[in-house]
Amino acid sequence: MSEKIPQIGEMSFEDALGALEDVVRRLESGDVPLDDSIQLYERGEALRKHCQARLDAAQERIEKIVKDEGGAVKSAVPFDAD
Repeated sequence: MSEKIPQIGEMSFEDALGALEDVVRRLESGDVPLDDSIQLYERGEALRKHCQARLDAAQERIEKIVKDEGGAVKSAVPFDAD
C-alpha cells in the first residue's frame, strides 16, 4: 500500500464510490496481508462516510427546492444559504 492515495475530502462522490468499490474488491480477494487489510478497512469506512455525507448534502439541497401550490418549481435555495 505504498502507492499515492488521494485525500478523501477532495474526492467527488463518483471517485470516492469507485475507490470504495476497489477497497471492497481487494478485501474480498483475500490476498491482502492482515495489516494492509486493516488499513484498507479503515480507508473504506472513511470513503463510506464521505459518500454518505455527499448524498446527504445532495438530498438537503433537493429538499430546499421550493414549489408553488400547483407543484411547479417556484425557486431554489442554495444549499449553503442558511
